[in-house]
Amino acid sequence: MHGQEPPAGLLLAAGEGRRLGRPKAALELDGERLVDRGVRMLRDAGCSPVIVVVGAEPVEVIGAVVVPNADWRSGMGSSLRAGLAALPPACPAVVVALVDQPLVTADAVRRLIAAYEAGAGIAVATYGGARRNPVLLRAEHFAGAAEAAVGDLGAREFLRANLGLVTPVPCDDVAAPDDVDTPDDLAALTRKERR
Repeated sequence: MHGQEPPAGLLLAAGEGRRLGRPKAALELDGERLVDRGVRMLRDAGCSPVIVVVGAEPVEVIGAVVVPNADWRSGMGSSLRAGLAALPPACPAVVVALVDQPLVTADAVRRLIAAYEAGAGIAVATYGGARRNPVLLRAEHFAGAAEAAVGDLGAREFLRANLGLVTPVPCDDVAAPDDVDTPDDLAALTRKERR
């Protein structure tokens, strides 16, 4: 990292999992809670500190700073704002990941960090050319991303408004953006993991 602080990791894990019937953070995939898996992935990639935003259900997490989002019902945007506000003042960049995408890997995050170290202000993982998660934001974009984070959009509107600043980072060969939104999704991911 050329002597500078590493990017922080921010795991958004506050939702209630309405379609799933229970909050996602404590769900298990192959015996590991999704929240622990996400924290491990960010730490393995070199992110420090790692912050987890929780809401629908209190979750204790080892190896991360837990930030409660009392406004979690309003959507992912409030969790992104809470997480960005909790970053250390000298934090140079942050990798934002979602707890319900357990097939995102440390290799994908390392690619985003490599793009950042090469000068990218915003780096976004792509799969089949489509921009998904995780997303890396350099510190000068924290305020803009927080301001645009409304409802369930997270950083999407901010990225759309700043396409010229976005560096796409293909991650198809090292990760997948599959979401856990329903019990069927969890069953399918469990099968995929065991292959």
